[in-house]
Amino acid sequence: MKPFLQEVAEDLVTRFGNQLENCAIVFNNKRPSAYLQKHFADIIGKPFFSPSFFTIQEFFSSSTSYKIADFYLQFFTLHRIYNQLLAEEQLESISSHKFFPLAKIILSDFNQIDADLVDAEKLYRDLEDISVINKDFDYLSPEQYEFLSQFWTSYSEGKHKKQQELFIRMWRRMPKLYHKFHATLKEEGYLTNGSVYRHLADNITDHQQFISNFDKGKIIFVGFNALSSAEAKIFTQLQEADKALFYFDADTYYLDDISQEAGLFLRKNMNQLGLKNVFADHKSLMKSAEHHVNVFKVQGQSAQAKILNNILEEDYTATETIGKTVVVLADESLLIPTLQTIPTTFNGKEIDLNVTMGFALSTSSIFGLVDLWLGSQLEVLQRDKVTYKNVEAFLTHPLTGLTQRMRDKILTALLEENQVEIDHKRLLRQSGLFETFYKKIDDPQHVVTNLLDVLDYVLTRLSNAKTLKKIDAELFVKTIQELNRLHDTFSNHIGKEEIPFVIYLVQKSLQAIAVPLSGDPLNGIQVMGLLETRNLNFDKVVILGFNEGIIPKSSIGNSFIPDSIRRVYGLPVLENLDAISAYMVYRLLQRAKNINFVYNSLTDESTSGEASRILKQLEYESGFDFAYNELNLEVKTETFKEVKIEKTNNAFIQETLQKYLDKKKVLSPSALTQYISNPIDFFFNYIAGIKEPKEISAVVEANEIGSILHKVMEYFYEDLRLAEITAERIKEKRKQVPSLIQKGFNAVMFKKPDTVMEYKGMQKVILSIVDAYVNIILNQDEAQTPFTIISLEQKVEAEISFPLKGGEASVKIFGFIDRVDVKDGVTKIIDYKTGSDKLTFKDIPELFNSDGKHINKALIQTLLYTYVYEQFSGRTFVEPNLYVVKTMSVDGVWFKSGRQNLSGAYLEEIKPEFLAELRKKLTELFEAPYFVASAIEDNYKYSIYKTLFGK
Repeated sequence: MKPFLQEVAEDLVTRFGNQLENCAIVFNNKRPSAYLQKHFADIIGKPFFSPSFFTIQEFFSSSTSYKIADFYLQFFTLHRIYNQLLAEEQLESISSHKFFPLAKIILSDFNQIDADLVDAEKLYRDLEDISVINKDFDYLSPEQYEFLSQFWTSYSEGKHKKQQELFIRMWRRMPKLYHKFHATLKEEGYLTNGSVYRHLADNITDHQQFISNFDKGKIIFVGFNALSSAEAKIFTQLQEADKALFYFDADTYYLDDISQEAGLFLRKNMNQLGLKNVFADHKSLMKSAEHHVNVFKVQGQSAQAKILNNILEEDYTATETIGKTVVVLADESLLIPTLQTIPTTFNGKEIDLNVTMGFALSTSSIFGLVDLWLGSQLEVLQRDKVTYKNVEAFLTHPLTGLTQRMRDKILTALLEENQVEIDHKRLLRQSGLFETFYKKIDDPQHVVTNLLDVLDYVLTRLSNAKTLKKIDAELFVKTIQELNRLHDTFSNHIGKEEIPFVIYLVQKSLQAIAVPLSGDPLNGIQVMGLLETRNLNFDKVVILGFNEGIIPKSSIGNSFIPDSIRRVYGLPVLENLDAISAYMVYRLLQRAKNINFVYNSLTDESTSGEASRILKQLEYESGFDFAYNELNLEVKTETFKEVKIEKTNNAFIQETLQKYLDKKKVLSPSALTQYISNPIDFFFNYIAGIKEPKEISAVVEANEIGSILHKVMEYFYEDLRLAEITAERIKEKRKQVPSLIQKGFNAVMFKKPDTVMEYKGMQKVILSIVDAYVNIILNQDEAQTPFTIISLEQKVEAEISFPLKGGEASVKIFGFIDRVDVKDGVTKIIDYKTGSDKLTFKDIPELFNSDGKHINKALIQTLLYTYVYEQFSGRTFVEPNLYVVKTMSVDGVWFKSGRQNLSGAYLEEIKPEFLAELRKKLTELFEAPYFVASAIEDNYKYSIYKTLFGK
């Protein structure tokens, strides 16, 4: 089917022949120019002088000698004037960062007012009273009057709320702001895009010098649809002066049917404005041509892109060029999944792919580095420190170019120190990129220049190493260009701004950068957004993201001009988006043979799960041939396969276990209890050596609280233990508890007990928790006085024998006993616990049952300590005590079976039984053929290895 632009080219060549070079061809966007030039070349078939090509903004801007003010120049100018008006009203000025979101809305409204030739004075005038409406707005239609009345009734006297009053104050301020803003810009030699439109529309014949450039030809407007009031007026004047031709891409299917919103603006352009369409007599392609439509209902956002290989398979090997296939991303967030799906080669042949919608800088590693720099600078400015999280991100970022050895060395040092925040000066001392990256910004003017230094350093290093990728090179160039432009704009405006606000502006500006990916705009598969499809036609169309709320959009954008006022003054409203979206889809379809709509049927925060209403309309009335496809993703559950680690035929496991038997490795009580609870955990931890990676976090883990408590109790008693412990001595020493807690905290968290530091946030909470735990223990100890402490944190070890393969073997067990006391001639092992350990147990065999529910790790450990201590010291009748700080004030410190305390004769009766069961478990450890998981889920509830053994 012949593309619209080919028809335009044929008509223009017929009309103007050799005079084509004197014409100006104006589009909505840049993309159609390449296509029209290709059609000219094919038709003319020899070298020729090309006409001039413009976008509408470029064409109108060329009519004035004024420069177009960019957003940041407009913002700073608007902010300055706004504060002047506040000062005139004797109100407090507003800071830049608070004004910025308001400014974006105000500037958008001003641009809209100018583009639609609205009288700003009338729009913003004070309309508090209905009588004002009656008097001053008698020219309104009944419908417009009703809109205005409804809005301002809510603002009538006596009903003002605080927000309404603030709104009305700002509303009254707007006319002055509007006029002073434009006047100030003009004095400085600048105009906004909207004001260019307004000035040109006032009387196009006043711009004779501009118009005379095209006296020998015509100004050709191609493919326009929705026109602003300024564009409509300019187009009408040019037509009346016989200076313009209009090629509207229209189809009678939606143009002549007033119920079709797709033709809303075209009907207005031709019927109300009187603009003449060169192609007025074209037949309806929507009705006469064959259209085959495939509708794909998929589950999930990325799944929409993943079915492209099925839809495009025949296009991967196609040799046709212009006008073949387009993938339209109605939802532009699907660009990355699309690029990941479409292969670069197919059956050994390279695939032609062109993506001109642009690869966003914000999704690149370059922006990641820039964003990291901006965030780190904010941290340095606030407290002269950088969080470990950001330093780690810098060290591991692919663009920093640090060697793996240097990364590991620095990260290991920081992990050892457990520093949540790193001093800024320490980072600067590393020199090289560290010095450039962490150089502190001392002036708002240096935000951009310092960032340029960082990018220059990284770019130079990548270039010298010859590791710079093409897309990264283009992103670097675009980023540096944008930063240089910002520097020029900022230089006269940010002298007194706060540095964090300037950083915010830079971040927002860079987020908007996108770089076109390489490709041929005429050949192969084209990937573009819906707006880029204007004027273009393709035989095969694939639209991804064809969901309600995306096509058409469900919001018109932020504005301070309410909907009812917008309707009175003819400004765009939500229904305009419906009409524009419908037109862009319909005109893309009218010349397409193969049409594919893909939409996401899952409901989430970004989509309703419903197909676009435009699809529903086409299904109901178009008569197209529809085929429906639904992607059903089957959810399969695999039957659980028990993971068993075989010991017998595994040389590594046998060698490691032998080291325990040869006493080259020793068993700790915690290792044994881990084996008892879940044997396979013992394998991963002590045989395979798989450890949880250490991380630095501001949150103190539960085990670290226990370590701090142990340290504090050690510090508390290290002097007192030299003599008998009495209640008076404990009370006296309690005065030192706060300083001892700080010392214990610093020792555990930073390996520096005597560090002086200021505690904050969660650290203060941890200190308070430990303080409460210490006092609970000391209360118990006071009640037990007098007693004597034999040892604190004493390392003890002993051998234990057990039967193995018909013979006898032994292992060495070691551990650190928190405290050993003597009270009334009884030696007591004291073990502190900060968790939820229990003092109760069923019986000794159940303690060792890996598939049972009655394992008590604390009792196993404490009895093991008792055995080892008795072997180590030669003492007998040693008694285990457990200080569970959360429950000891109620439950006491003795283990219990039923109502019987584990002490005295009962304890001595239990000890041999415990030892016998322990020997059985050791025999199992070294003799059983497999390491297996416990049958009881609670026994590995908190295991870090669960995913490794299939749980």
